[in-house]
Order: sequence, then C-alpha cells, then structure tokens
Amino acid sequence: MTGRALGLVLLAAACSPRPAANAPAARAPAPAVAATDSTLITLERTPCLGACPVYTVSISGGGAVRFVGRQHTAHIGEADATVPPARVDSLLAELRVGGYFGFADAYVQDAPACGLYATDSPSAITSVTAGGERKQIRHDYGCSDAPRALARLETRIDEVAGTSRWTGR
Repeated sequence: MTGRALGLVLLAAACSPRPAANAPAARAPAPAVAATDSTLITLERTPCLGACPVYTVSISGGGAVRFVGRQHTAHIGEADATVPPARVDSLLAELRVGGYFGFADAYVQDAPACGLYATDSPSAITSVTAGGERKQIRHDYGCSDAPRALARLETRIDEVAGTSRWTGR
C-alpha cells in the first residue's frame, strides 16, 4: 500500500466514531431518575483532519431536540425535532447502566486516562444533567485507552436524537 493510500485509510478511520482500544471503566453510582424539565443531554462532535461532521445536538427531558450543524453535515445551521420523553428516560437509563457517570472526565492528550495518543482524530464532548447531577466527558478519539462503552453511548445519543437526518450519515 502506498503512503498516500495508507494515509487515506487512516484518515477515514479517524472520522469513524470508534476508539482504538478498550479500558475497564470504574463504575460509580449514577442518578436513577426519570427525565425532568431540567434534564439535558448534549453531544458535540469536533473537527478532524478530514471531512468529519462537526455539530452539536441536545436533548431535553421533555424530548426537545436541537441540532446545530457547523461543517461537513447535510444541514448547516439549526434544526429542531422531538422524541418521546420515554426515549429520553430510556437513554438516561442506558447512560447510567453503561457506566457514563463512572468514566473519567477527560480522555484527551496528556490526560492520565488517555493511553497512547494519535493526532488528528475528532472528539466528542458529552454532558448529562439529570436529577441534580451533572457530568461532562471530553473524549478525543485519538486516545487508545478510552472505553469502547463510551463511544457506544455517544452513538446512542446520536441515535435517540436522530442526528443522521441532518448529518447525512
């Protein structure tokens, strides 16, 4: 494989929301609450050295979804939708059971939880506010020790919000 072809393969892999390795996650108690008006789940996807979609999406406890596409998305700008509040409750339960509240706050270069680091990958920044608790995680996909479960939960936020209708992916 030529150097250029290898570079393109690595670039394509970097734009995929798949971490390189898995590390056991510490589990901490999480709020076992249903979504309320103060519940807010957010996901921001950042640029990479390529055409990774750059956007922010938020889901309120009542099911309001707000998408803001910035780059490399089918829809640039704001868009709104709704999901049933029961789906938000289910997502909160998945986040809790999946260990979200026990993960490190940062899987970024030079953070203890990062492991080996590869540059030019996108990041995901998530936050969950529910039941008086708030947790934010910065996840650079270049960190080899980020838990695979974290990437799965980030994908679940996208799925519940229905971001594919705006990203085109």
